[in-house]
Amino acid sequence: MYTQSITRAHRTAFVLLIDGSGSMTEQIRFRGRLTTKADAVAAITNDLLFELVERARRDDGVRDYYDIAVLGYSGDDEVRALLPGGRKMMSVAELAACEMPVRTETIEHRMPDGSIALREILAPGWIEPHAAGSTPMYQALVEARELTSDWCARLEHAASFPPVVFNITDGEATDCEADDLRAAAERIRSLRTADGHVLLINIHIAADERNRTIFFPSDSEADYPNRYARLLYDCSSRMPEVFEPMIREAKGPGAMPPFRGMSFNASAAELVSMLNIGSISVKTE
Repeated sequence: MYTQSITRAHRTAFVLLIDGSGSMTEQIRFRGRLTTKADAVAAITNDLLFELVERARRDDGVRDYYDIAVLGYSGDDEVRALLPGGRKMMSVAELAACEMPVRTETIEHRMPDGSIALREILAPGWIEPHAAGSTPMYQALVEARELTSDWCARLEHAASFPPVVFNITDGEATDCEADDLRAAAERIRSLRTADGHVLLINIHIAADERNRTIFFPSDSEADYPNRYARLLYDCSSRMPEVFEPMIREAKGPGAMPPFRGMSFNASAAELVSMLNIGSISVKTE
């Protein structure tokens, strides 16, 4: 299980759900400076999309190793497709064929004398930051389930490594009760290919009074700081063995599986690590 390499004949899919609610205007430290959560998540998502394109690039061009979807959710049950042309899902080759928007980011740069200087860099800009309204997470999970269900039902994907769904949020769902969210997550995780069930990874960007971080928790780390961290744990997939070496490297050698695909109060660096672990661990050929 979860051993199928990614090839053009056996592709996979990555689905990113991005919270765009009003609380994403809150600031976090990212790349050496304070910025909004919305800006940080957009930058990290753009970096991941660029990385996915580059991983699929070979001498003969960008190979169709995977399909990609990016959905933003905010307001009253509003779920928006964020990829070029408003497409809900496209292949990595189609994304690479689109003209890549470029945006300027300002980062802190340490000088040889130890002083800090601001430096502008060019970065990919497919995804724009958004922060307004409430948090219709249930509706986002419903749409993610529809996308992954249609994808898994296609005959050419029957033996593929199953899709990975990332849900990046800083707040509590405003369009459902806790049991409804658990049920929506279970409907996603119940989908499968012959190689395994769809993986759902929840990344909760929220501060804890004790400044505690939960990062790919094991069963022994079940002392959650609040009820919402517990809810996200319940909604998240148990990570397959193929991911364990990278998770242990990120957490430290003392970390013991099994691990759950969730985080709470993760730093920007840990958020990047979670996205990378969820997408790099699958082999391409």
